[in-house]
Amino acid sequence: MLDAGVARDLANSDKRIVITGAGGWLGLATLDSLSAALGPAFTSRVLAFGSAARALPLRDGTVVEQRPLAEMRDLPFTPTWVLHFAFLTKDRAETMDEAEYRAANVQIRETVLAALDGIGAEAVFVASSGAAYKAQDPAATPGMQLYGELKAQDEAAFAAWGEQANRRVVIARVFNVTGPYINKHQAYALASFILDGLAGGPITVRAPRQVVRAYVAIDELMSLAFAEMATARQGIVRFDTGGEPLELGEVANVVAAQFENVSVERAVITQEVADTYHGDPDVYHQALVRHGLTPQPLADQVAKTIDYLRGGP
Repeated sequence: MLDAGVARDLANSDKRIVITGAGGWLGLATLDSLSAALGPAFTSRVLAFGSAARALPLRDGTVVEQRPLAEMRDLPFTPTWVLHFAFLTKDRAETMDEAEYRAANVQIRETVLAALDGIGAEAVFVASSGAAYKAQDPAATPGMQLYGELKAQDEAAFAAWGEQANRRVVIARVFNVTGPYINKHQAYALASFILDGLAGGPITVRAPRQVVRAYVAIDELMSLAFAEMATARQGIVRFDTGGEPLELGEVANVVAAQFENVSVERAVITQEVADTYHGDPDVYHQALVRHGLTPQPLADQVAKTIDYLRGGP
């Protein structure tokens, strides 16, 4: 759930909230939090858009009707906050033809940008990625470089819109998040660890090198995003997600502690170069403190993620 103060401010606001890429992990988790925060007003104030029309069921029984992204431009003009999650993800970059992948993401970007002025967008949150730092990294895979390059282009394009329109744009480079609606369970270490634990263990960490990650809860991230959107009517704000940096063996131990009699098996580290992927924890923490937000300990994040994967409310 969103921070109580942020939820209260949203409930007292008259802003329409438009979510692109609503059917993805971040979109669904944000819809879930907004449903809890807005109550009966949720269905009239929140609109969802994605690649095609479909129903998006939430944990509380609410069903959100997602509309095709192209229809976003047809919305009537009213004060609006846009949460932009729509993007073809890194796994698609690894498998699609490069030209097709580029064209698809550019089309998404241009469709959203073209709609903003006409619908009354006053602030936009752009969920970018830590992969943007990998765009020029020769050690990154070609798919990661491509994904990061296009994420960086999104950042630049929406920032340019904000500067030209004198509107608020909040850009977050998202590294590792936790919480409900987590997907691609075998692709994310944390989800894989939790599934190991649910199966009775052991939790296995196979990486032959140190792997360092830091996690933030999706509702914490969105609480910060909403707080930054509300701070001023214009200006470009950028931040990276933070959290406490931990080696995956330590993360696995945090997960194991949520279960009874589940052990951790950490493979021997034989490679010297570590795999590190997280933002600056101090800068992110300072942003939370500035808005009166309390960071969620990893153990609490893991417990909520377990609850979701168990099928809890």
